[in-house]
Amino acid sequence: MAKKNEEVKADGKKEVCPKCGSALGEVVTTKSGKKFQRCSAGSWNAETRQVDGCDYIKWLAVEPQALDEKCPKCGAPLLLVTTRFGKRMKKCSTNTWDPKTRTASGCDYVEWMKGTTEELDETCPTCGAKLVLFTSSSGKKLKKCSTNKWDPETKQATGCTYVQWQ
Repeated sequence: MAKKNEEVKADGKKEVCPKCGSALGEVVTTKSGKKFQRCSAGSWNAETRQVDGCDYIKWLAVEPQALDEKCPKCGAPLLLVTTRFGKRMKKCSTNTWDPKTRTASGCDYVEWMKGTTEELDETCPTCGAKLVLFTSSSGKKLKKCSTNKWDPETKQATGCTYVQWQ
C-alpha cells in the first residue's frame, strides 16, 4: 500500500461508514493500482490476517488515464482503462456506454493489454534451457523456463515447469 490521501465529499464533510457511522479513513492505493477506503474504526491485523473492529471497505473506481496515442480507427485520443477485475485495455475516448439503454456508442476500438516476455542470460536450473522474464499486464513479474508454454486445447502447461516469482 503505497499512496494515501484524505477523502472529503464535495460539501466539505468527511464520508462516514454505513455500518457503524465512524468516519472513513484515508484513500489507500494498492500495488495493483486499485483504491479503497477502510472504516476508521477498523484496522488490518497482519498477524491474524483479519480486520480488527469494523470491517467495512469502500472500493473506489480507477479513473481512466489519457494516453499520448491516437485511435487507429478515428484519430481520437486513447484511454488506458482498468476493469473492475484488474484487466487493462486501451480504448477510444469517444467510446461511451449508456446504462439505461444498455448500448455502446462512438468508436468501438479496444486493445487488451497483454504481458511482455524478454530473454535473460540465465539458464534453467531444471532443464538447462534459457530463462525468460514475463511481465503481466498488471505488472507482476516472473522468471520462467523458455520451454514452458500453455496448450489452449488441453488447458495445461507443457514443457519445463520451472517458475520463480519476482
